[in-house]
Amino acid sequence: MNKYIIISFIAFLSCNQIKKERNNDYKLQAQVWTQNSAEYRALCYQAFNAAKMNLDAIFFFEKKYDKPLAIIADVDETVLDNSPYDGKLILNNTSYNRESWVEWGNLEIAEAIPGSLDFLKYASEKNIEIFYISNRYSEQLESTVNNLKKLGFPDAKKSNVLLRNDGRSKSERRKSVFKNYEVIMLLGDNLSDFNDEFEEKLSTERTKYTDNLSSEFGTKLIVLPNPNYGDWESNGIFEGKSLSDEQKESIRKSKIKSY
Repeated sequence: MNKYIIISFIAFLSCNQIKKERNNDYKLQAQVWTQNSAEYRALCYQAFNAAKMNLDAIFFFEKKYDKPLAIIADVDETVLDNSPYDGKLILNNTSYNRESWVEWGNLEIAEAIPGSLDFLKYASEKNIEIFYISNRYSEQLESTVNNLKKLGFPDAKKSNVLLRNDGRSKSERRKSVFKNYEVIMLLGDNLSDFNDEFEEKLSTERTKYTDNLSSEFGTKLIVLPNPNYGDWESNGIFEGKSLSDEQKESIRKSKIKSY
């Protein structure tokens, strides 16, 4: 009898281990691509090259503005690379949580996204104010500013780094910048970095609104690649619901097109 109990217990543990290891499998390819492919770096350079060309065009045509100029940039996966944090989650078979995320930020060792530093320095040299609007937690302000400063990002100061307080929406923080500045460009890896219309929307709605704004991408709205996480998944295909790993896996597979 004891023999069967032991075998059953081992089988139970094995199944749980397999299930646990499977949780992060879907992230593996995206993570390896982000950290190792030259194509990822090329897309980042392409985004910031487009931003620079648009900036040059604004100054070439000498358009007059009533307010000083500003650029709004997201932080994570837009100017700071947090892929080592995601890498640790995958290798340790764990998931995102506030404690580990804050711990990673406190290390202040995130590197710059390719092309981001050069572009923002270029913009700053043209007397454009840089604001960083991020959904990092308020207790991460000092470490975020320090990380940006260490890398040499312009306007890396507490007054220009606007982190979340109550909710995730960036709307009010954007408005606070719009009030005193002419925002000529927004940089982000998530469409909700740009516009309220993308917040908490399903994939069909996000796609429709993206198509409506097609002429602004690569000009006023600069998108950085991020296949690891974002609203495209949490709100887009998961519809903002609290789901089990099995449910998430099922939904991901259901969204794949085939023939």
